[in-house]
Amino acid sequence: MPSGSGNEVDDVERYRALLEQTHDVITVVDHEGTVRWQSPSSEPVKGYPPEELVGESILEYVHPEDRDRVAERMRTAVDESGRLDERIDMRFRRPDGEWMWLASTATNPGPDSPIDGFVVNSRDVTDRKRAEREREREAERLQRFASIVSHDLRNPLNVAQGAVEVLRDEAESTHLETVSDALDRMETLIEDTLTLARQGKTIGETEPVSLGALAGRCWRSVPTGGATLEIVGDLTVEADPERLATVLENLVANSVEHGGEGVTVRVGPVDRENGTSGFYVEDDGPGVPPEERERVFETGHSTGEDGTGFGLAIVEEIVEAHGWEVRLTASEAGGARVEIVGVERADAPSGDPFG
Repeated sequence: MPSGSGNEVDDVERYRALLEQTHDVITVVDHEGTVRWQSPSSEPVKGYPPEELVGESILEYVHPEDRDRVAERMRTAVDESGRLDERIDMRFRRPDGEWMWLASTATNPGPDSPIDGFVVNSRDVTDRKRAEREREREAERLQRFASIVSHDLRNPLNVAQGAVEVLRDEAESTHLETVSDALDRMETLIEDTLTLARQGKTIGETEPVSLGALAGRCWRSVPTGGATLEIVGDLTVEADPERLATVLENLVANSVEHGGEGVTVRVGPVDRENGTSGFYVEDDGPGVPPEERERVFETGHSTGEDGTGFGLAIVEEIVEAHGWEVRLTASEAGGARVEIVGVERADAPSGDPFG
């Protein structure tokens, strides 16, 4: 395009309009950490007019607990060129003294660029951070409560189980078997309560996970009797692998328990529908009546005599912690089909949480 053409002027105006409309804050920071320029969105997002921070050290506005980490990341990136390899989350001081959370990524244009420093793109993630911390506190409270309850129940339970074993040596009675079964049931309830508390809504670091490979490993860790597993296709899921393993183990165990002798369990990707994607676990057993499907994920709901009703509740907790959705329907064979789907999110690298 020839220099000085009317089209160049139009391009500049378009870029200016985009910067004025974006909800992200674009900041140019030199290699010493001094602000050289900010986009107009600085005021509605950070609370500062664009020109107010120009000439100031950006680190002076970063929370003291985050400052060293941000400074070190800037120092190591001075000689790098291109987008920084990680997002930096930091607390940033607003004019009223309150702290907001920014998720920032930066580009180092390099020595040949007319921009001397980093181009930093920041987004306000304060609400998300607060929600995450509240979920963490909720999970910690639940775990503490469950551990206390478990400890208080285990001692008398162990005494009762020991007494039953002694009585078996001293007398014969069909009632002893009934008591023993009831005590075993109590022990299962305690274990499942602890599992539900520990799985909770908090997940660890996520990574790309092969659904097919993980399903195969989970199948070998669950008693499956004469059941059969079929892996129908595969996809890579961005997930906490330990939590996803718990989801698959519980779904497989549920299909085997309710599917009957020789049930076939299938695991595969869900076809795209209305912009969503995901995976399913289904069987060719008797299935779940439509009127029961809304209740199966409720804690304590079980249709089996020996079930605790915690398995699918745990599945729902973990699924929601990943930002996904779970739904129960019927398979083509008439059995149960659990689908786990994720609505497209803007923060997903490919626009699709399942990649």
